[in-house]
Amino acid sequence: MLTYDLVIIGGGPAGLAAAVSAHDNGISDILIIERDKELGGILNQCIHNGFGLHTFKEELTGPEYAARFSRQVYDRKINYKLNTMVMDISHEKIVTAMNHEDGMFQIQAKAIVLAMGCRERSRGALNLPGYRPAGIYSAGTAQRLVNMEGFMPGKRVVILGSGDIGLIMARRMTLEGAKVEVVAELMPYSGGLKRNIVQCLNDFDIPLMLSHTVVNIEGKERVEAVTIAEVGPDRKPIPGTEIRYECDTLLLSCGLLPENELSRSAGIALSPVTSGPVVSDNLETNIDGIFACGNVLHVHDLVDYVSQEAAAAGKHAAHYILHGKNTEAAVAEIVPEGGIRYTVPKYIRPTEMEDTLTVRFRVGSVYKNCSIVTYCDDVQISRRKRPVMAPGEMEQVILNKEVLAKYPGLSKIRICIEES
Repeated sequence: MLTYDLVIIGGGPAGLAAAVSAHDNGISDILIIERDKELGGILNQCIHNGFGLHTFKEELTGPEYAARFSRQVYDRKINYKLNTMVMDISHEKIVTAMNHEDGMFQIQAKAIVLAMGCRERSRGALNLPGYRPAGIYSAGTAQRLVNMEGFMPGKRVVILGSGDIGLIMARRMTLEGAKVEVVAELMPYSGGLKRNIVQCLNDFDIPLMLSHTVVNIEGKERVEAVTIAEVGPDRKPIPGTEIRYECDTLLLSCGLLPENELSRSAGIALSPVTSGPVVSDNLETNIDGIFACGNVLHVHDLVDYVSQEAAAAGKHAAHYILHGKNTEAAVAEIVPEGGIRYTVPKYIRPTEMEDTLTVRFRVGSVYKNCSIVTYCDDVQISRRKRPVMAPGEMEQVILNKEVLAKYPGLSKIRICIEES
């Protein structure tokens, strides 16, 4: 059986950043396992710019950002296997994988970093009435077809869902000569970043219809028309509000889900809100020595934050391999309240954490002129005003180790939204 100190599952932005960080923190015996034919993950098909402003202090395209991290991996001579699928992870940190050259093989790791990313939610397609003709794609599939395969999915397009990939594809299809008729969003707010609404829809006069959904798809061989209708507070279509658009393509941008089949089969505890692993401040799951980072943990809005989080996971995995784990440390739970849907991490060890810890989360609705308030048990330790918060953009709170040390016996940190 092969042995490695650290096995990283996924060669996208999270896996690459974790590998580089682990190497720089004293671990050289590393293997990255990637199922695609090249490193870089989803970034290879994201040819638009806007990446790297935090990490590299300049604006890069997705392939450029991936290439920067890939170069760091090559320079450090970190091992990687491409076209390789991981089939199973055990409690004992045995990774079972397969590829064409090696067939089925197993690797014994001292630590594992999960960096499998996320996949598109297909649920939006399941409850749509009408036929299932050609011309219905997920937005990410269409992005790969246009940007990597050189194939144009259609000429007249309706997009359901306003996630960032859907917004970016509205612009991309327009630039390639297609007519994007409308972007329909079931919720009363957009699921994407504000800047993408401005740059991808407003700048191209593409209408965004909130509180709308698809109620009919016409066509048997190929999509011929799509009808959308307004929905009420119960998210059910309102009769009489239907609008019919003739089109040949329907793109679905109904959100992203962390890719956690491997985690589930390994017995890793998953959050019912994020569908990603539940982790502590060092990004370790409930199984010793298995860490998680990036979109497999929770869906991020910026790849720069993925890289930051993955670098932390690589550092903590290296510390675990070199020094083991302090099982004596007291643990406090972070409890999201009042409009905050979840937090990452879920647990912290106040005596073991870094000097500062970034807690990331998303809100469940649009909030204006509110404050994010943090309590240690029932004592307020921070309050930060926010003019506007929306589900499409991640928020954060920074916890300070010195401040938390003033509360010995701390059992609960509450983060909530309150009126300013």
